[in-house]
Parts: sequence; C-alpha cells; structure tokens
Amino acid sequence: MNKTVLSALSVAAFLGLGYGIVTAYSLLGEQFNNAKTDYLYIYPEDDMQTVERKIVEVASPSCMVGFDLATRALGIADRLKPGRYEVEPTMNMLTLLRNIRNHAQTPLNLIVPSVRTVQLMASRLSDGLMLDSAALATLLTDSAACAKLGYSRETVPALFIPNTYQVYWDITAEQLLERMQKENAAFWTEARQAKAKQLGMSREEVVTLASIVDSETANNAEKPRIAGLYLNRLKANMLLQSDPTVIFAVGDFSIRRVLRKHLEVDSPYNTYKYKGLPPGPIRIPSVVGIDAVLNHETHNYLYMCAKEDFSGTHNFAATYAEHQQNARRYVRALNERGIKK
Repeated sequence: MNKTVLSALSVAAFLGLGYGIVTAYSLLGEQFNNAKTDYLYIYPEDDMQTVERKIVEVASPSCMVGFDLATRALGIADRLKPGRYEVEPTMNMLTLLRNIRNHAQTPLNLIVPSVRTVQLMASRLSDGLMLDSAALATLLTDSAACAKLGYSRETVPALFIPNTYQVYWDITAEQLLERMQKENAAFWTEARQAKAKQLGMSREEVVTLASIVDSETANNAEKPRIAGLYLNRLKANMLLQSDPTVIFAVGDFSIRRVLRKHLEVDSPYNTYKYKGLPPGPIRIPSVVGIDAVLNHETHNYLYMCAKEDFSGTHNFAATYAEHQQNARRYVRALNERGIKK
C-alpha cells in the first residue's frame, strides 16, 4: 500500500472519528423531553456503571450515545460524589453530566415536623435524606453530642423548630444538626427572647411548657389560654398535674384515659408527683405552641378539663369546686362511651 493510499485512509479515519465525536456530542446536547421532572440519586457506593444504569432509568436512552466519551472528557469518574440531581424535561445529557461533575445538586424541601420523640423525628427526617435514621437518633440521645449543641439529652427536642427548610439530600447528621442550631438561633429573635425573659424562663423552659400546651390540645385558638393557666400554676407553686406529662412518663402514647395507676409512676416527668416543669419537652412543639407561651392569655384560671363533647377543647375554672363539676361531666362522658384506658 503506497503512501498516498495510507494518507487517504488516515484522513478518512480522522474525519470519521471527528464525525463520530461531533455526532455523539450532538446527541448528548439533545433535550431529554421526558414527561416530567425526575431525580437521579447517586450513593457513596455507586460507580460509573451504576450511574449510567440509573441515568437510563430517568433519561432518554438515545442520549447515551457518546456517554463514555463525555464522562472521560469531563473527568467525572474521578470526581463522582453522592447527590440528588434534578433531571428536567428540557435538560440534556451534557448539562446533567456537568452537574454531576460539579456536584451541583438541587436542594429539597425538608419538613421538620412537630412529633412526640426525637427518635420519631430522626425517622421522619431520614425519609427524605440520604442519612441513616439510626445515626441521627444516636446523636440525639448521646450526652456529649447534645452538649456540643448546647443541650442535654432531655432538652435537645428544643433544638428543632418545626418548619420547612431547604437542604441538600446528602447532608450528614452532623451537618443537619448544625443547620437546625442556626435555624433555632434565627427563630429566637430579640423580641421572643425578651418575652421569655419577662416570664423568667429560659428558651428550653418555654419550649418545655409549649410541648405540654401542644399535647393538651390541637386547637390553636385555645393554646394561649392553656399556657396562661400553667403559668398561673407555676407562679402559685402548684403541681402542674398535666396528663400528657404522665403519658410521656409511662411511655404509652395510646393511653386515652389517665388512671390512678398511671399517676403513681415515679418519673421527673410526672407533674402529678413533682412540682415545676419536667426536665425537658415531652414532644417537639409547634411554633404556634411556643408563641402561645410567649403571648399567653392573662386570666385567673387554675384548672381545666376536657369538654364532655370530645371536641378537643376544654372547660376552664378558677376554683377547684367548679373544676370538680367539669371533671364529673367529662368522666360521665368517658363512661358512657366505654373508654376505660
């Protein structure tokens, strides 16, 4: 074969390669045209083969032409990081690959709920994040980890302010708690701190009382009145005698009727036995509950009893005699409905 033929073949091969590259990149630049926005999740253990398979599941297979060439050119294999990457219908493969290379994730809305325990909080948060619920729960029940955040194991529920926050899917447990610490600081404005100071209470004490208020009723309009009642009892050095604190102490949240045997449980959370606030919140209270304490209603009520119509609201009383009348009506209603526990 002469030099002219070899030269012609080399040119043809070069042009063919160039055409292949151009064609590949042209296909990589085509829109996915998916029916809806989807998300690509890359875990720490994923390799490029796994990522390629996952991309096929959320994007058009025709866009995979030139995938290997593009990933090598972009150096993705050496820079692959866990993350949640948005795959929009108008996006193309090159944009997606660049996002993966640059770790350019799309944040998600994380709902921090008002729930009963930090263990349940850990479970709820892990549902939408990469982090393991057990790892988060371990931190929230570890004395040293809680102390680092400025709380004890008992008061750490006060760290969480129920709301919706934007975070990245691959946030670690430690990073999430640091974020919650910053959001907590932002929530406790000077105005809120001043109101807590007027009450002679720390933030944690306000949240603890708010957790009791939230546990007593789901009726937001009634919460400032209930908060005022418990503040009256604290000022009078009376036992709070809150049924939800007893239920928390017993650890059985299915209890609908607090009985004498429940009142006998020896726990610092049993406000029928021990005066003052319990050691910490009995749930993660809502913002409405916290503000109900800070903006409590001023009155002379010392007693309350659930209404006999089971509406979730209460009858309030300033005297024990009046309270007994309210209590008898409620007990009668419980008996009529056969509610024994």
